[in-house]
This record gives sequence, structure tokens and C-alpha cells, in this order.
Amino acid sequence: MKKFILILFFLKVAFLYSQKEISGFVIDNAGVALAGANITEKGTNNSVFTDINGAYSIIVKEGATLVVSYYGFSKQEYEASESILNAVLSQNGGQNRDEVLVTGTRTVPRSNTTSSLPIDVLSSEDLISTGQFTLDKALQYKIPSFNTVQTPVNDATSLLDPYEIRNMGPSRTLILIDGKRKNLSALLYLQTSPGRGETAADISGIPIDAIERVEVLRDGASAQYGSDAIAGVINVILKKRPNNGAVTVRTGITKKGDGELFGVSLNNGSTSGNNGFVNYTIDFSKVNLANRPGKVDAEGEFNDFIKIDPNEPSSYINDDHTLNGTNIDGMTEDGISAVFQGYKGSPDYNAKFATINKGNVSGREAVDSFLKNYPDAKNINGSPETVTAKFLINGGFDLSSETQVYYNALYVFKKVNSFANYRTPYWRSIQNPFENNSIANWSTASTYPTYLKDFFGNGTVASYNGYLPTFTGDLNDYNATLGYKSIRNGWNTDASVTIGGNSQTYTVEDSQNKSVIKDQNGASVYQENSPINFKPGGVAFHHVVGNLDISKVVSDKISVAFGSEIRTETFEITEGDRASWEGEGADSFSGNRPENSGKWNRYNFGGYIDLAYDFSKNFILNGTVRYEDYSDFGGATVWKISSRYKFPNDKVIIRGSFSTGFRAPTLHQIYSQKSQYSFVAGQGIKISGLINNISAQARILGIPKLDAEKSRNMTMGIGSNPFKNVNFTIDYYTITVNDRILLGDKVETQFGTVSWFENSFDSRTSGLDAVMNYGEIPIGNGKLGMNLSGNVVFENKRISAVTSDNFSPTLSALMFTSRPKTKWVLGGVYKISKYEFILNNTYFGKTTFKQDGLNPNLRTEFTPKIVTDLGINYSPTSQLVFAFNVNNLFNVLPQWKFKAENEAGAAILKDSSQVKSQFNLITFNGRYSQMTYEGYHFSQLGTQFSLALNYRF
Repeated sequence: MKKFILILFFLKVAFLYSQKEISGFVIDNAGVALAGANITEKGTNNSVFTDINGAYSIIVKEGATLVVSYYGFSKQEYEASESILNAVLSQNGGQNRDEVLVTGTRTVPRSNTTSSLPIDVLSSEDLISTGQFTLDKALQYKIPSFNTVQTPVNDATSLLDPYEIRNMGPSRTLILIDGKRKNLSALLYLQTSPGRGETAADISGIPIDAIERVEVLRDGASAQYGSDAIAGVINVILKKRPNNGAVTVRTGITKKGDGELFGVSLNNGSTSGNNGFVNYTIDFSKVNLANRPGKVDAEGEFNDFIKIDPNEPSSYINDDHTLNGTNIDGMTEDGISAVFQGYKGSPDYNAKFATINKGNVSGREAVDSFLKNYPDAKNINGSPETVTAKFLINGGFDLSSETQVYYNALYVFKKVNSFANYRTPYWRSIQNPFENNSIANWSTASTYPTYLKDFFGNGTVASYNGYLPTFTGDLNDYNATLGYKSIRNGWNTDASVTIGGNSQTYTVEDSQNKSVIKDQNGASVYQENSPINFKPGGVAFHHVVGNLDISKVVSDKISVAFGSEIRTETFEITEGDRASWEGEGADSFSGNRPENSGKWNRYNFGGYIDLAYDFSKNFILNGTVRYEDYSDFGGATVWKISSRYKFPNDKVIIRGSFSTGFRAPTLHQIYSQKSQYSFVAGQGIKISGLINNISAQARILGIPKLDAEKSRNMTMGIGSNPFKNVNFTIDYYTITVNDRILLGDKVETQFGTVSWFENSFDSRTSGLDAVMNYGEIPIGNGKLGMNLSGNVVFENKRISAVTSDNFSPTLSALMFTSRPKTKWVLGGVYKISKYEFILNNTYFGKTTFKQDGLNPNLRTEFTPKIVTDLGINYSPTSQLVFAFNVNNLFNVLPQWKFKAENEAGAAILKDSSQVKSQFNLITFNGRYSQMTYEGYHFSQLGTQFSLALNYRF
């Protein structure tokens, strides 16, 4: 099979057909040249774009038909009977809903109303109209089946929010830039939030101003594109216009006066020689911190950090493990209780009892005093400060009338400053409220860190008021493609090499290493000698991808395509400085240990054959077969069949597809091993470990190596254009995934509290996507366009037993119920004179969580919400546009409540003290009261205002 793939990679076939050259210009009704218009030989992949003057030249077969298209204009078809052909396009007042698509097919491009697959097409204007500043957030408010999660606890997750299509997790959506695979991020999500244990490509780094359009394929596509495309594909098509430059200045702020934003972007282009173009984008932005802390509950803080129970035997056990003179090592709980009963009333018991009660009183006073001055416990919960620089270039030039070289490159630098939970003075106390020197051989807590008054105060006890560890992440992301296209004798050849990478380095400041480690002289290595700034190391991912794609329209009925891909991937964990990882490591974010650091790589070969057969102009059938072979887990063969039937009146189409797919475990999932600070309900912040599946610990615990996920994907749909300017599509889908990879729950082992990845279970997801558009509605002197799109999930559940017992209700909820089962987007655009009014309403359906530590008889339920966005554009001239946006116009915030699972849960909800206790458990005593610790699908920042000035030249 490898030989077959290599043959495909180097195969080049040529047949002789007569050809001719067609040239001309593309203009609009006013005679203005349209630079960047697309001219395609119908039924082929042969296409060119007009230059800065609207000119083009293309080699086509005798008798060919040319399809001329340009965004915002009606598509036109022309018979190529003469050597000179000038095209005139008319504006259609909005996005062309019948645009030629390049995603989801390897043979003949189809329009989105004739494709056999469900594909959403969004222009850059559609994305900008949302008022969002990054691509992922713009898609959130345009594509109902696309969801992204904002987490209240940041650290490394602040570099990239998790996103997904059809509730399938970040790892199962493939990202392409101009049809070429984009590299994954180096980040592995470890927090207990949707996306846990997965990776994703960073689409937030792609500048919106560089985008011509985005094609979102809502269907499995592993057969066409390889691993990761189980849920779908997002293909970002870059601008290819050599002129029509623009500079945009943006500013924004939240209703509460924080989260200030400032950004400037330049998009421009030029011709390159007589037959080339270059288009480039430079984008700088800064977003300040926005903070939404909750009010912290004093009782919960006292219970978590101070309280010692005077009725608990363990409170009286001496340092030498004795109680009332009896060694309790190995003794049962009943045995210890019996000793304790005999101990009660003794002088030693009475002294300790009094000390405990006195310490509880003084400790509670310390909590009350601090929270009186700082009701939010000085915690920071919101969106972090982010500085971003983005550079993108896209270009190409003709070597001849039949050959072209193309290239693009993207570089993103991102710096994020976020914060850990504030270490309150009673949390990291420097005074022991239970200290009683008259009682020998008894202590109720570890040594108290009196040195903190020197680290985070002026040396006096009164000056110490806690501390706030900071986290800084520096991200570098790059992606570049160099390719060669040719068309000879009807054969389209596309050969390319793509390189991409993502590296992240971390810094922790204003923290400490509180580990009890002594040097050879008995002095503390850390604690009072600890540094307060650390370099915990970082992570990196890189890939190199070689592609060869060959296609031909063999006849008016048969099209064939075949090709191959060679890819190498490298994942690296860089070691942190010693103080960041030794012992417990840096408080809040421990560093990468030497034994967990290293560099790993793998390679894979893939090849495919794609056939399309047009039985008639109404009935088409596509079939694709792909084989891939990975160096670390073996091979996989997948296939796909899709079809479309168009009724003779051209008003209705029916379409469907069935495919198999796979997803290889990422190198991150195979090799990551790390200590992680996380919130544990009722216990505050605790350290747990992640062990990988090839470690010695995994072998001892009997944990198997990871294998690929396998999937089956079925889609059936109907589309219609019943009237002029009206169209709709409805698609049913079902996705079954076998051997789904899961980062399990934490388990107590001989190696401590650890978690690991495993092929845990099978799952099934099914639902319905609907898209409806009605444009060009005359109202007064203007025109109105409306669209309604929705995603309804019928089923999202586990359909097999789990392979081990580390699949908790919390993880089940994260995977299956933490995303909206229903999401709708209703939008409208009204254009009149120099004004454009945009109104968008996004309905987020109910979601449920089972947070870690929550009573099993309860669940938390987020209530459905509608978020309304308003945009007003004013164009005083053809070159100048003022855009004002109000996102979340009515200041809608996430809202949740407890729900009973049964009668026992109903009884809890009738007891206010138990309700308060459960509330404290899942919000860290109120710190994350707005959206709990797991995050939600729209921002907790409330109303946000933005203003943009766009100048075109």
C-alpha cells in the first residue's frame, strides 16, 4: 500500500486535447474594474483571478463555458466561443448564495445550492458584521453548529478558547487555509471544562481582514482530507485581490468600563509583474483585562481553609501518630474511635479542645475581616489582557499560460497576561491560629510560612495581605504554503509543501515554591529561599505537509481526482527551571520536569482516489477512498459516498452522504505528562498529575496504548429555492465514534492522584441543521435581507460501556450535556442609502453540568438565553465606513440553577443550608458564581461597545 501511495504522489499523466486562450476584462454595471473576480472553466478546477485592472487570461478546451463570479455580485456564465470575452456583473445586494465552492470535493467544484454536502459560506463582511474581533467568536454568532467555550479560569487556556462543530470536541474539526492543512496548537486542554483533553488549531490568529470567505463543511470528510475531519472542515479562503486596500481602526469597551480594546489593521495588495499578485494583511490589537469576580462566602472559606473539627479524632492525633498514648498506625476507623472515646475528658484532650475552639474563632475573625475589605477575595475572573500581532501574505504568479506558483504565509504573536486564584492571607497564612506551645508533640497544620511577609509585604505581619500569582503566555504560530499549479491537456495538477508550527512559553511571577526540601547543610532550598518568579518551560508543535492533487474532467459525465499526502509531526515539551518543578513546584502553575520533557515525532502517508459521475444534470454521485498509514499506530482505510438529485424544475434538491472516518491520537495526548493545579470542590486548589500511556507508571497500572478513533457519519438533506431570493436547506446527521479518546477523571494510585488518556467508549451524536435565507426584500427606499439558521441535537450520548472506572458524571456532562442542544441564529440586514443596519439574535439552548464535588442527586442547569447584537454602518463616501456595534445589547448573562435528579435531590433543595454548601462547592465559595468553574458558551462580560473606522483606497 505504501508503494501505491508513493506512486500516486509522483504520478503525472498527460493526454492531448486542443485548447485555446481566452482573455478579457470583468467590470460592474458602472464600468468599474473588478479585481480578484474568479473565472472558472465550468466542470473543471481550471480557474484564474482578474488582476488589478480587472483583466484575465485563461487556457480552456474548445467549446468550454466560463463561470464568472465575484462576492456581492450575481454569477454569470459565458460560452467561450471567441478569444476575447468581457464580462459584466451586477450587484445582488449581499452575499452570493450560489458561490462556487472548493471545500468537500476533489473533483468538480459545485455551487452551494448544487453540492451534495452541507456547506456554509461566510464572506469577510459577514464575519465583520458580528462585531467580534476574532474568527472563532465571529463563527460562534454565525454558525449554529459551531460552539466555543469561554473559561473563567485561564492560565494556558487563555491562549486559545476551545471550539467545536456539532458537539464533537475541538480535535474532530479540521482547519484548512486555502485548502491546506493548518497546524495544531501546542496547547493540550487540561482544565475541567468542555474540550478537556483535546487540542485544536488556532483559528483566532487568522486576521479577519485577510479573509475572502470561510467555507464550513458540516459533514465527515476524513476520506477527502485525512485525520481530524470527523465532525467537519473549516476552510479559510484568503483574499487574492491585488488592489482595493483598506485600513481599519477599531476600539471598544465593556459596559462596566473595562476590557478596553484598540486595534489597527491594514489589508492591501499589488500586482507582481505582468501576471502576478500579492495581498497582505498587518493586524495589531490589545485587549485589556475585564474582571467579573463573584462575592466570596465567608463560611465556605472558613470551612475550606481554617476550620478544625473538635469532634473529629484526627484533630487530636500527635505528630508521632499516637492518640492517648496508643499508636494508631494500621488501626481501623472503629478502633481509632474507641481510643478516642477513652481519651475524651482527659487533661490533654481538654487543652487541645480549648486550643481548637480558640483557633477556630480567631481564624473565622481573620476571614471575616479580610472579606469585609475585599468581598471578592481580590480574585480575578474574566478575560485576560491580550496583545496580538498578525501578519499574513498571499500571492501568486504565472510561469506560463498553463502554470502558476502560489504562496501564502501567516505569522501570529500573542502575549496573554492572566492570573491564578488570589492566595488570601488566611489561605496562605503566616500565623497559626491553633498554635499552643504548651502542648508538646501536637500540631494541627504544617509549618506556617512566616517568610511570606518578606516576599509579599514589607517584613511585618501586618503588611502581609496575601498574594496573586500571575501567568504570562507567549505564543508564536506560523503557517506557510508554497505550491505549483498547472493545467495541461485537461489535467489539473496541484503540488504543494506546507509548514506550520505553534510554540508557547510560560512565565509565573509573584508566586513561591513552598516545598520542604533541605540541602546537604540542612538549610531550606525553597520556602524562605524560594524565588518568586519562575520559568515553567513550554510546549511546541510543528508539522511539514506535502500534497499532490491531480484531477480531470474525463467527459461531461465523469470526473476523476487522486492524490497523496506526506506529513511529519513533532511535539516538544521544554523543561522548566528547577525551582518551577522541584517538589510541588511553582505555586499555581508547576513547571515541566526533566523526565517529562523531550521531543517526539511521527510521520504518515496518505493517498486517495475520488470519482464523480453525473448521471444527468440533475443526478450526481461521488465516491472517495483513502488509505493512511501512521508510523506510530498503523494504517486506516476510509471511504465516502455522496449524492445529490435536483428535480427538473430546479426548485428542490435532495442530498445525502455516508462515510467512515478516523482520528489519530495527537502527539500531545500520547506524550504529555505533567502536574496540574486545579480547583477541587470543598478542598480548594490541589495538585494532581497526568501520566502518559507509554510511561512506566502506565505499564504498572496496566494502561494500554492509545489507538485511533473510528467513525461513521451519515447526512441526509433537502434544499429548495421556492421563490426568487429565497432558499433553505435542512440536513439530518448522525455521527458514531468508536474508541473515543478521553482524558479520564483523577484516580488515587500508588503514584498519587493521577489521570490518563484512554480509548474509553463509543458515542453517537445526531441532530438537524437548518439554514434559511430571504434577500432583496423592498422596504421603503431600502432593501432587507434576513436569515435564520439553527442546530438541534436529538442525541448526544455514550452507547457502550466504559473501559475503566475513571469516567465520572462530571466528565459525562462535559462531553454530552454541557453544549446547547438547541441553538438558533436569526439575523437581518437593512440597507438604505448610505446606511446599513444589522440585527442579530443568537439563542443558546439549555445546558446541564455535573460539576466535580456536586451532590450526585443534583445537577446544574443553565437556562436558555437570547443574545442580541446591533450594528450600524455609515458610509459618507464610497471609501469611508464608520461601523458601530453593540454586542449583547440587553446585557444578558449566563444564569444557572440547581435541579433535582430525584426525591433526595428535591429534599436538598428544600434545605437552604445544603443549597448554600453545594453552591460553594462548585463556585469556589462564590468566586465563579456567574458561570461556575467550567465556563459557558457566551461571555460573562455583558454588553460591549465597539467603533471601527474603515478607509478604502
